[in-house]
Amino acid sequence: MLHERLASIYDNVLSRNPGEIEFHQAVREVLESIGPVLAKHPEYAESKIIERICEPERQIIFRVPWEDDRGEVQINRGFRVEFNSALGPYKGGLRFHPSVYLGIVKFLGFEQIFKNALTGLPIGGGKGGSDFDPKGRSAREVMRFCQSFMTELYRHIGEYTDVPAGDIGVGQREVGYLFGQYKRITNRYESGVITGKGLSYGGAQVRTEATGYGCAFFVEEMLKARGTSFDGRRVVVSGAGNVALYTIEKVEQLGGVVVACSDSSGYVLDEKGIDLALLKQVKEVERRQLDAYAERRGGALFMAGRSVWEVPCEVAMPSATQNEITGRDAEALVGGGCIAVGEGANMPTSPEGIRVFQEAGVAFGPGKAANAGGVATSALEMQQNASRDSWSFEFSEQRLREIMCDIHARCLETADEYGMPGDYVAGANIGGFKQVADAMLSLGLI
Repeated sequence: MLHERLASIYDNVLSRNPGEIEFHQAVREVLESIGPVLAKHPEYAESKIIERICEPERQIIFRVPWEDDRGEVQINRGFRVEFNSALGPYKGGLRFHPSVYLGIVKFLGFEQIFKNALTGLPIGGGKGGSDFDPKGRSAREVMRFCQSFMTELYRHIGEYTDVPAGDIGVGQREVGYLFGQYKRITNRYESGVITGKGLSYGGAQVRTEATGYGCAFFVEEMLKARGTSFDGRRVVVSGAGNVALYTIEKVEQLGGVVVACSDSSGYVLDEKGIDLALLKQVKEVERRQLDAYAERRGGALFMAGRSVWEVPCEVAMPSATQNEITGRDAEALVGGGCIAVGEGANMPTSPEGIRVFQEAGVAFGPGKAANAGGVATSALEMQQNASRDSWSFEFSEQRLREIMCDIHARCLETADEYGMPGDYVAGANIGGFKQVADAMLSLGLI
């Protein structure tokens, strides 16, 4: 139930943002946590901090025309939602996927505000993307699209204004094309304008691995808080993209056994433990679906069109997309012995699924805390670019681990402070909200 004042704010969000169901869900999740904060800090209500946080500072929608390899003109739509800059320049990724529309970008940008605040680094929240689908497109088609996209976006970004990065459909290849076009248009080698770059031109060590590694570090801390570890634990990871691959890598290094992962075609079950080298060959080099993994891996089973959450496990790490774990999936996981969930994706568990996990006493790490490693390392990349410096892989990974441990501790301490011990959702929402709210109060009415 929402506090009465928060219910009226939520109703206003619904009326002002019709049809944007993902954004509505993200706002409600935060509002459900912060009732006790308003009681303790009436100044937030008096200054209408919550209403201001729920309204983006700037929303940009633009046309992206480009030409495919057949010479046919294609038209896509581009978005950048610059949500909140109270803590620093807007920071958040670009997603290229057919599902992208304004509501998706706003949900992601809203989540990014609090996620970025939890890192303790000076970055605000924003997000962007396009309904362009890079799957099945040639490298030259992707390049032409990225160049057209940046031809409009460049006027809205900058290292002190808004710093994009990658997300679904936007990896190091796409970031390179985007940065190259920015450099070409502006005549400036402004490394800090985009993160996730290649190591040869200003990228940071561990940035590729950061979201997956960070999620594994966060879950490791959750397990430690319960007196256990990854050692010998049966783990399931959804997805087979960047986040999933490096989640699997770090979980295996920490002693876990990842027995299943998935992609849009289904999932693969490998009771011996996923062969990461083979999985990377199939997904990163050959860009094929998971049936190719099962064909080459003795004993592995490919289950077409099935949900990976039917596989029993002790630790679940959803790393694909929003709302992939339903209430029914959560019940199956609890029934299969799941003791911890770490969200590597943004809002991958439905509200019903979260309720099931919390009622069952499962340690649940929400995405705005558990997957903050990517943006944290992006901020470290910005720091290195600003100082014309470059850090070793070992140093960068250690900084990432420290940040994730700090986020975990902050979530637990905040939940304890507000009478909700062990509730990582409340701890993350309240901790991130208070940091942004205090900054907004300090900056005046902006």
